[in-house]
Amino acid sequence: MQQNQNRIRVTHVGSLPRPDALLQTITAMQKERDHQPLDYERQCADAVNDVVGKQMKSGVDFISDGEMSKVSYIGYVSERLRGIGVQSAEASKDLASSVLPTNVSFPDIAEHPDYAEHRARQSGAFTAGPVCTGPLSYGDDAPLNADIGRFKAAAQKAGATNLFMNAASPGVLAMFIPTTHYKSEDAYISDLGQAMRSEYEKICRAGMLLQIDCPDLAMSWHMRHWQKTPEEFAKIARRNLDAINAATVNIPPEAMRIHICWGNYGGPHTHDFPVSGLFDVLRHARAQAILFEGANPRHEHEWEDWRNAKLPDDKILVPGLIDSTANIVEHPRLVAQRIRRYTDIVGRERVIAGTDCGFGTFALRQHQVFPSVVWSKLKALAEGAQIASAALWA
Repeated sequence: MQQNQNRIRVTHVGSLPRPDALLQTITAMQKERDHQPLDYERQCADAVNDVVGKQMKSGVDFISDGEMSKVSYIGYVSERLRGIGVQSAEASKDLASSVLPTNVSFPDIAEHPDYAEHRARQSGAFTAGPVCTGPLSYGDDAPLNADIGRFKAAAQKAGATNLFMNAASPGVLAMFIPTTHYKSEDAYISDLGQAMRSEYEKICRAGMLLQIDCPDLAMSWHMRHWQKTPEEFAKIARRNLDAINAATVNIPPEAMRIHICWGNYGGPHTHDFPVSGLFDVLRHARAQAILFEGANPRHEHEWEDWRNAKLPDDKILVPGLIDSTANIVEHPRLVAQRIRRYTDIVGRERVIAGTDCGFGTFALRQHQVFPSVVWSKLKALAEGAQIASAALWA
């Protein structure tokens, strides 16, 4: 991921809105797991073609496949990893409650009961989910091959050259996929990293930039570990990052980027871990670029903290400059102002304009940000980058 040459380049976190027909198909496939509709591949290919074209039209430089084929940025691994299966809804609920806290237990939600009630109504019934029941290894690479093939075909058709593809981190998988096999979280995360290594390397061999989604580095504090001290949590985050580093040891740093966040939901976020507490961890990331939230009102102020991050001089910052939870379209001038905050810290060559999180984190028809608004936001992001570039390279 080369530094900027003559302008601020534009990207996003990865997931984008899926067409309604594809959402219906993915939902049906989750209910009948052994059944794949005959037109599924065509639907995926059409969706990727469409989303690549829209990114190009919006002015995005680093293009993704929008994660069109994935049920979520985590759940997709159930069809790729040996040792991961799917239990019944009731069994999954019982197991999850014994390993992970329920949403209402998150401190930011628990202290706002009216919001907690609203969130419970919106979430609906608990559905079947993945669970680790045996030793882990990478199994079926056909879904990944299909994703790569569709994406490369769409990119060639649209003339897109800077491509990136998402993959889940070991830490976030361990956070949301309970295990009945592993006796310690350390062993579980280590094996998840080695199992995912094949996917990470294959994405890079396909000529794409690898983005590893590791929101666990920040959000697992208020979702799981808020009773620990900040120092104890920093050790957990470092362990999770070390698993990423070990799994990507054969991948050049400039071929990778990592994404951290505090959970892509429009909640209070009053107990989020401060980004300043992660700097000692992030300094050790092998990946060259770091994507992080910088637009939502709970974290926008932290641009001041990045002055003291003391990251290696080759690291590239990709701050989120538009919010992925609100349907308000940011003004391009605001985007440009936000860009300048970070270029003033690390220089114009080391800042790429990004988004807080993805816009299609889960394959749901209940859009958090509506599709037409997403494309307006990305257009505003690109226009803001143009405004900032004109001033920075004047």
